[in-house]
Amino acid sequence: MTYYLIAGERSGDLHGGNLIKAIRRHDADARFRAWGGEQMEEAGATLVRHYRTMAFMGFLEVVQNLGTIRRNLRDCQQDLLQTRPDVLILIDYAGFNLRMARFAKQHGIRVFYYISPKVWAWNQKRALKIKASVDRLFVIFPFEVDFFRNYEYEVDYVGNPLMDAIAGFQPDPDYRENRQLSDKPIIALLPGSRHQEVAKMLPDMLAVVSSFPDYQFVVSGVSNLPASLYNSLLAGFPDIPIVMDDAYNLLTVADAALVTSGTATLETALLNVPEVVCYKMSWVTFQVARRLIAVRFISLVNLILDREAVRELTQHLLTTDNLVRELKRILPGGPDHQRQQTDYAELRGKVGGPGASDRAGELMVTYLRTHGL
Repeated sequence: MTYYLIAGERSGDLHGGNLIKAIRRHDADARFRAWGGEQMEEAGATLVRHYRTMAFMGFLEVVQNLGTIRRNLRDCQQDLLQTRPDVLILIDYAGFNLRMARFAKQHGIRVFYYISPKVWAWNQKRALKIKASVDRLFVIFPFEVDFFRNYEYEVDYVGNPLMDAIAGFQPDPDYRENRQLSDKPIIALLPGSRHQEVAKMLPDMLAVVSSFPDYQFVVSGVSNLPASLYNSLLAGFPDIPIVMDDAYNLLTVADAALVTSGTATLETALLNVPEVVCYKMSWVTFQVARRLIAVRFISLVNLILDREAVRELTQHLLTTDNLVRELKRILPGGPDHQRQQTDYAELRGKVGGPGASDRAGELMVTYLRTHGL
């Protein structure tokens, strides 16, 4: 069978790559075509377009790039009709993928959605749009089952695919030496994977460096962004190294981390690293978001635990003084260090173990073979 996957950002590419491997275990003749990145391509998909051309963050930024988004939609729709896969598999990335789901449904192409858009966080009635255009929805949080059941939509809970990525990770025992890092304890800076995120968040994170002279700060970068972006932002910090595409190894040697809100907040917690969550958006995006958001928290850690286990500093709260104060609280010896470790243990229990990718892949192949949609 032929599978057409669409992921619009780095984390979706990671999960898409693992899903492709899982599908192939249950369908040896599977063929894959994808909008995504290196992970999906390495797993065996023919890559149509890279997600770096699709990753726009925030309402204002989306409006400013409407021309590019529309071209991407037209190109994707045309390619989908030309190839006519057995199924379209969408991975998160709600704005683009919900439009593609509706288009595919109108043209008689089966639609699976893996990792639901976070419709429970804002504009919850979008659940009805998903129900109307998606044949099977595979969710990764237990509470999503009950949420969609409220809309008379039965979904498949498969567990969280991050646990697959973490379970398959083998730390480098010589990481410090191989990366030529100092003997000082390390604070990791994870400013995000989108150009706009890094440009906004990294300067705020770097502002705390002078307050922690006994620590080595290390930036976690991604190779899909230009090196010039990092070089310009780090121009005044010659002693701060960047490690590319290696966040997990960096976190294994870090005492704490400043993390831009997103999938990385959950990854950091599952790797047991104390963190402060940071986020800042444009004024226009913030004004729109504050009127639409239906949940109390922005980080996945706090959403899953339903309390503020990790401190969230957003918008006007994201100041140097606040960052310094909260970072001191979670470093070894700080008043919140052990409490956060205890919260992380509870979090791991709620997220569950590995196997999400294989469960999702097996279910997808079974549904397609039996037409049990």
